Amino acid sequence: MGTGFEGQSCHSGLVTAPAPATPTVSAARTARLVGDVAASRPAYRALADALRLAVADGRIPVGTRLPSERDLTGPLGVSRTTVTRAYDVLRESGYLTSRRGSGSVATLPSAPLRRGTGGLYPADVAEGVIDLTCAATRAPAGVVEAYERAVERLPSYLSGAGYLTHGVPDLREAIAQRYRDRGLPTSADDVLVTSGAVAGLGVVARALMRPGDRVVVEDPTYPNTVDALRAAGARLRPLVVDPDGWDLDEAERTVEAAAGRAAVLIPDFHNPTGALMPDEQRARLARALTAAGTTPVVDETIAEIDLDGGPPVLPFAAHAAAAVTIGSASKSHWGGLRTGWVRAPRGALRPLVEARVSGDLGAPVLEQLVLAELMQRSPGLTPERRDDLVAARAALVAALADTLPEVRCLVPRGGLSLWCELPADLSSTALAAAAEDEGLLVAAGPRFAVDGGLDRWLRLPHVLPPASMVEAVHRLARAAGRVRSGRTVARRGTRARPRRPLVA
Repeated sequence: MGTGFEGQSCHSGLVTAPAPATPTVSAARTARLVGDVAASRPAYRALADALRLAVADGRIPVGTRLPSERDLTGPLGVSRTTVTRAYDVLRESGYLTSRRGSGSVATLPSAPLRRGTGGLYPADVAEGVIDLTCAATRAPAGVVEAYERAVERLPSYLSGAGYLTHGVPDLREAIAQRYRDRGLPTSADDVLVTSGAVAGLGVVARALMRPGDRVVVEDPTYPNTVDALRAAGARLRPLVVDPDGWDLDEAERTVEAAAGRAAVLIPDFHNPTGALMPDEQRARLARALTAAGTTPVVDETIAEIDLDGGPPVLPFAAHAAAAVTIGSASKSHWGGLRTGWVRAPRGALRPLVEARVSGDLGAPVLEQLVLAELMQRSPGLTPERRDDLVAARAALVAALADTLPEVRCLVPRGGLSLWCELPADLSSTALAAAAEDEGLLVAAGPRFAVDGGLDRWLRLPHVLPPASMVEAVHRLARAAGRVRSGRTVARRGTRARPRRPLVA
């Protein structure tokens, strides 16, 4: 079976590729998104409002061709005139553009850039500011002791050059064992240790993709994934993830139509929605990717953060032998280790190594030894850290219910954040700006969108102690009040310092 790496290493220079076809949304999914509008009066206005909201929320990605007026009448149970008038309203308001040969394409009205949509990860924050842009936790107990044991082991590596391009053997074996424990046969020879998950994605992109290649990516998704793929010259095709997970009918259509070189997926406690893809959906999506000749690139950074427990799921690569898997210690152990890994299909590690050396020659040895020590104690999340996260999540959910009951969110089985839907009178961009004035940093929904939208969504990580989570919600409520009253003047002493365009 092909792995997608044959005859490739690093690629440079611009490669001409055919322009991708305009992505589409099926009439059946459009009808599911807008609901029953036939009984509304006037029906065309209800349909226009529902479609506008679907575009603004990113459920219909910007650049997607909507069904024709004729195709949409049957699934909606309305006349063609109703659909035509609704489309006219959307064009007038800037949510639809008609292009010759492309039909009616979803767009967003042009608007000035506002605070709250740029960099999310602060370089530094002022005292008293609560930072909820970063979905990562403090170091667990035992890190100091792990460093002490690692330093004791370090002398045996000092006689060499220190460039362990593949990684420390003991750590590679520990990572491989973790995959075996999860039901996926893996050897240390299938593992490449990297300087974090984003670095791992960069290695995979250099090994697997050429500039101009089409790449399927979930929408919403982890912002640094989008940035890294665009930096590699990829042409992105969004695969919509709903708040409660994946619409497999639509996902299969997207994969088939895109015929992409790769598809970057987060099936394990998806960032930002927290959704967990069941085994039957993994198998079905894997078959669609295989049929399209598309290599799955699977981000398992949050796979260990199973807070409630439940039926275990197999790694995506158990359903797709050609899948490349990216992992990291940043969520399961500590981000300060800056250590991640790539699991390659059997026999396909060499192209990754060749691609890796164009960027760096290996991750720091000491931190790899520290992670090996921590994984020996606990391969994933420690019970103590799980209890901390469950308590923080419970405090966040209760505070939202008490203070901002109009904010709706599903509570997923795992992950590090809640993906919250705001009421119609709140924009997450405006709310993030006002929250900054209240001494709270939050990530507005558009930062997680591939091509815009999602301005009624907000990601709220539950990674701080319960008391801090409650205070964060109180500040968010005050910010909501400021947005609704039009008061957005900064308060002295609470502003964050400049931020870098990173997110965790």
